Amino acid sequence: MPNSVFSPRTPFRSASRIGLPALLVCVAFVLPLFNAVFSPGHPLHLSLFVVNLVGQIMCFALLALALDFVWGLLGVLSLGHGIFFGIGGYVMGFHLLNSAYADTKVLPDFMQFMGWSTFPAALKPFADLPMALLLGLVLAVLVGGVVGLAAFRSRINGVYFSIITQALTYALMLLLFNNDLGLGGNNGLTGFTLLAGFNLAHESTQVALASLSAVVLAAVFFLLRRLALSSFGQAMVAVRDDEARLRFLGFRTDRIKLAAWCLSAAVAALAGMLYVPQVGIINPGIVSPTLSVEIAVWVAIGGRGTLAGAVLGAVILSCLKFWLSAEIPSAWPFVLAGITLLITVALQNGLWGGLQQLRAWKAVS
Repeated sequence: MPNSVFSPRTPFRSASRIGLPALLVCVAFVLPLFNAVFSPGHPLHLSLFVVNLVGQIMCFALLALALDFVWGLLGVLSLGHGIFFGIGGYVMGFHLLNSAYADTKVLPDFMQFMGWSTFPAALKPFADLPMALLLGLVLAVLVGGVVGLAAFRSRINGVYFSIITQALTYALMLLLFNNDLGLGGNNGLTGFTLLAGFNLAHESTQVALASLSAVVLAAVFFLLRRLALSSFGQAMVAVRDDEARLRFLGFRTDRIKLAAWCLSAAVAALAGMLYVPQVGIINPGIVSPTLSVEIAVWVAIGGRGTLAGAVLGAVILSCLKFWLSAEIPSAWPFVLAGITLLITVALQNGLWGGLQQLRAWKAVS
């Protein structure tokens, strides 16, 4: 197996063991500091736009981390993680609609367009924030469990599993585009104003959300890394390397895969729930097949099976995408294709693997 792919025999370097979580926690503290202490116009002042982008990037990194956990350690490539990201996003959207309606007693625009006169009872269970967070995680795990149970018990692996997950993503996107579903159709859910009593339009709220995203990313990275070093992580690597032998020895490999898959789904849903309050909208585009493919590209370029590489790839490519989309919108697909080819040929272990090789070379010299 390539050196960049994690195994219990090749533990993470200190940079990924301690440095990355510490760096993310520093980001969480630096954001409000540089936003509040330095006045607008100061070189060190971080505008609300920049803070918001940082928060979104932290959510994308968390999403990449979820995929790397099952692709890198378990060897299961999903092209449908946008499903779980979307589940978390829509559940948070339901809660935010409840909060806005409780504050103004005015139905959202899309509900008025549908001719509804009352707030739908089906969305009221999401009114309480802790309950909404719990329901978002539970729904993602249930959907992931159904998909995983059907696929893993049928021993569907490799490219076939990837095709199935992408097909499900496309089907869900088409379903959400349907206006009759009552979820806003193409326009999605908007009109979010309050979260836990805090005004989403206030700069301090957005700064707090971005900082929270960085802290959650650090915590999830630490927990997944600990899990990867455990006996369960060793079992995941064994399934990836030789599932048939493990099955011959009497292990229920489908249960190992299902447990890891459901955990990954929950992490992706958590990323979606953090993402929506920061962008202020949720529409079917969040579950598009394009996003799910991009997630896989982030992980591959950063370094599959390293966890830290997934975060690195998501951060670098998201920053580059935001910058190019503002400067030269049409150039991004070509730049991404070029980067993918370059990394695939020159750095087969990804950016993180390249950094580790450079460190080893410096240590020898």
